[in-house]
Amino acid sequence: MDNKVALIIGAGDATGGAIARRFAREGYTACVTRRSLDKLQPLLEQIRAGGGTAHGFASDARREEEVVALVEQIESTIGPIEVLVFNIGANVPCSILDETARKYFKIWELACLGGFLSGREVAKRMVAREGRAHKGTIIFTGATAGLRGGANFAAFAGAKHALRALAQSMARELGPRGIHVAHVVVDGAIDTAFIRDTFPQRYALKDQDGILNPDHIADNYWMLHSQPRDAWTHELDLRPWMETF
Repeated sequence: MDNKVALIIGAGDATGGAIARRFAREGYTACVTRRSLDKLQPLLEQIRAGGGTAHGFASDARREEEVVALVEQIESTIGPIEVLVFNIGANVPCSILDETARKYFKIWELACLGGFLSGREVAKRMVAREGRAHKGTIIFTGATAGLRGGANFAAFAGAKHALRALAQSMARELGPRGIHVAHVVVDGAIDTAFIRDTFPQRYALKDQDGILNPDHIADNYWMLHSQPRDAWTHELDLRPWMETF
């Protein structure tokens, strides 16, 4: 099997879907996951309509047995995973006074544990590939919360801080073994239905390039994967020109 596979964990309607389409345009077989297979159908149809190849999988990134089975199925029936993108957000604001242990733990499971499980399983396969100088790319989608914790975002910030630490540790261990591990800090509102409906004033800045275009985010993920190994980026931050930081 000579297929080059890009696995996108959390291929939603915005960033994840744009990343899948971008890699498919470059000739990669896009393997995309969400917890509901039905929600993936529009994305699969878009990729196929554009001449690309795509496969959808219903998978819960928090469940070790499901992640192990997913990676095994792709590697054994489709092709070697050359790119992994972990793109689960889990941004659920809540006052620390009202936060529950159950929800705090669930957010950590979604935003961090899932990244560990996916990253570990794919890294095992990449490391085992002999004869390749660049054995693959693993990219974690981070957020401003991974750099600093804000009011009402204790759970999300804790999970994203942990994901960033995971990415750093993996990069330091796996980089010398030919695997490019990168962490992307998405610092700003993204052009999504959620932002349009919930924050209309912010969404109105779209015409001024004031919110992030998912396709432009995806271009940067492709750039990271395409970098020569003598000039790898580990952490990249993306924000609209008018965003303060």
